Amino acid sequence: MDQVLTASAPSLPPSDTALGAPTAMRAPVATLQMRSILAGIGGYLPERIVTNDELAATLDTSDAWIQERTGIRQRHIAGPHETCAFMATEAARIALADAGAVPADVDVIILATATPDQAFPATALRVQAALGCGGYGFDLSAACSGFVYALSMADSLIRSGAVRGALVIGAEVYSRILDWTDRGTCVLFGDGAGAVFLRAGPGSGSADDQGILSTHLHAQGSQGDILFVDGAVGRPDLSGVLKMQGREVFRHAVNRLSETVSEALAANGLAQDAVDWLVPHQANLRIIDGIGRKLGLPPERVVVTVDRHANTSAASIPLALAEAWHDKRIRRGQLVLMEALGGGLTWGSALVRM
Repeated sequence: MDQVLTASAPSLPPSDTALGAPTAMRAPVATLQMRSILAGIGGYLPERIVTNDELAATLDTSDAWIQERTGIRQRHIAGPHETCAFMATEAARIALADAGAVPADVDVIILATATPDQAFPATALRVQAALGCGGYGFDLSAACSGFVYALSMADSLIRSGAVRGALVIGAEVYSRILDWTDRGTCVLFGDGAGAVFLRAGPGSGSADDQGILSTHLHAQGSQGDILFVDGAVGRPDLSGVLKMQGREVFRHAVNRLSETVSEALAANGLAQDAVDWLVPHQANLRIIDGIGRKLGLPPERVVVTVDRHANTSAASIPLALAEAWHDKRIRRGQLVLMEALGGGLTWGSALVRM
């Protein structure tokens, strides 16, 4: 599936001619288009920090080995009380407060996660209950691309007029699906949650508008066996832990992410130098550096948290966005490009004017 969501004008009212008025007297009609404005951003990280040296005490690895291959120095690991719903709720509270919004402003909650607390109900509904929101909500599973997918779905709902306020959350507790004896996977991931509150606002349809300019989603199911978790409901015979062919994932990530970055710029008629900030999925520092170079962005305009957060899957982009927003690196009016690739394979990008 390939999907591109861009602005489209709402239906116009019947012409004056159809109502019996002469054509010469017909007044021009404005064609305002709805945009999804990133009104508020929040993030939550678990209290416990686990360094590479701590992992090296029980694994055949070292801080130098991990940093050289991934750029990761530490990660946050959830405690018993820090469930997917708990972390998602905390991140959502911060996003709402940042937007000056209240729970009654939320029409829908879309929560991207590959590690829900239960098969059902959706973790989004646990968050809805904790916040006291109305409306509706659902979970979305697209692995590390989940936040971009969820952002695209919420943007579509706002553009259509179906909702005016949307909470989009990425929340993961990968520590509970890792084989902690496998140094090839367990050193790569961490836990956390990030959230944005989207508010409907008017736009002209140009790349100068504030809000989400476009999103671009892709998937290639034939590559599903290079990154997966083999757990399933009613299958106690399966291990339920993450399995990955790291080299294959790396190869696909470099190619697919480069393509979707170019796709987002071309869809909006923008050159590479128009991008103020790259906020990539935080999987591997070498991949992040490669995409930054492709855009011609200096390192100081690429948001990097992988060294401290590791790979938090669907939470990684909103967590990185929250950090750069709250420390005031990213400011209103700037153009932000987000991109991610995850198991499925799934990948995509989003271009946002803050």
